Amino acid sequence: MFYSLKVEQLIKETDDTITVCFKQPALKKVKYVAGQYITVIFRINGRRYARPYSFSSSPGIDSTINITIKRVQGGVVSNHILDTIKAGDIVEVIEPMGDFTLDKVPVNKTDKHLVFWGSGSGITPLISIIKFALVNNVAKHITLVYGNRNSETTIFSDQLTNLQQKFASVFNVWHFFTRSVISPNNPFVIEGRINPKKVIEVMSYETDMANTIHFICGPVGLKNSVKNVLNSIGIPDGHIFSEDFEVTRDPKDFEGINTQPVLINFNKQKTLIEVTKGKSILESGLDALLDLSYSCQTGSCLLCKAKVASGEIKMIGIDPIPQELNADECLLCCSFPLTDNVEILIEN
Repeated sequence: MFYSLKVEQLIKETDDTITVCFKQPALKKVKYVAGQYITVIFRINGRRYARPYSFSSSPGIDSTINITIKRVQGGVVSNHILDTIKAGDIVEVIEPMGDFTLDKVPVNKTDKHLVFWGSGSGITPLISIIKFALVNNVAKHITLVYGNRNSETTIFSDQLTNLQQKFASVFNVWHFFTRSVISPNNPFVIEGRINPKKVIEVMSYETDMANTIHFICGPVGLKNSVKNVLNSIGIPDGHIFSEDFEVTRDPKDFEGINTQPVLINFNKQKTLIEVTKGKSILESGLDALLDLSYSCQTGSCLLCKAKVASGEIKMIGIDPIPQELNADECLLCCSFPLTDNVEILIEN
């Protein structure tokens, strides 16, 4: 489902980060769950771009639909948004998706301690869930562990301070600053990155570790580091959840994969494209200016599902293979041709 949303307000969070506040439509309202994401669509220099951004708003709490976007080097869409978007603009979006939500938390939520781990813009889905959890009293205690360069680059700094004051008995925040000298008078502000030793330090404050549920959003290194330490102190995988907006691919997986032609049968038109080694079929199709459907590019949203009509492909960086895929189907964002006779059929 597609929506056309009007930009109601822009909020400057830091020097390189803004929150885009969309007006909730009067009739076809956008229904979402805290922690999900929405996909925005822009056409830039003749090419259609789709990018997923997590909600930084919470349903039933914020009157607007908010996404928060940070400028990144080489970020075509994020930089386009920061440089050009303004109040009153109409933006096309794809309906909310994602399962990085409180639905993952086992039963008896009110007995659980929720611990959120994030760095930089990884705070976006975390604050959506945190606000919802605090207001709706779904956990006994909530902790946020948040890494940034310094206080000036901390997204949602004022919001977090206000939440700490309002929910002082339930919510506490650990700040990690990599480029600040920290006063020893505040034990919850720590100099350095979130590393294994400091994960142990944070967890030593938890009085009921067996009932802790963990949500991680940030670079792969942060996710793996935190998860490994949590496992080592007895936190099972079933209590650790992460949001993945990047795919880790082992170079060994590309052995035997070479540049190949691929025939794309899309909207009853056939287009022969070249898929260079290292690029997915989706990336190559988009480079050829085909308006292919996609969003997450990590193999979770299933929007780029297609049928392999002939030839052989290999899906890389997706494990396990989604149960929704038939034996002759693939996800183009993770698919790479193995033979020179691959034909892809895309049915809308």
